[in-house]
Amino acid sequence: MSEAEERVLRVPAELDRLSEVLDFVNGLLEEHECPMRAQMLIEVSLEELFVNIARYAYPEGGGWAEIRAAVADGAASVTLVDAGIPYDPLAKPDPDVTLSAEEREIGGLGIYMVKQKMDEMHYEYRDGQNMLTFRKKL
Repeated sequence: MSEAEERVLRVPAELDRLSEVLDFVNGLLEEHECPMRAQMLIEVSLEELFVNIARYAYPEGGGWAEIRAAVADGAASVTLVDAGIPYDPLAKPDPDVTLSAEEREIGGLGIYMVKQKMDEMHYEYRDGQNMLTFRKKL
């Protein structure tokens, strides 16, 4: 696979837009005959990250999320962009998964799971926007 055109979807950062976001990325993956296992891992990761934006990025409400997706060179990449509170989910230490659920701090397991399932993740805050990219080899 060579360079592919990046597709972009911008939606209100609201939980009820999740299915639209998933359909957008799944449609692209299906066009490129993405293996089912990789597609499932991308979908679960995308759901985790979009839900976090919808729940936490805009405490006052009224925000947006942009999803940029592409398939090129044997990999799918998805970037989530929002103008909410600056937050680097990759900066937080991974939870200690050897502890029982009662002993662990609340939160962080979803991002940890995404980090474990994706081949690459990158965060940057630029021009007042959070940009989180993940990449999965197909």
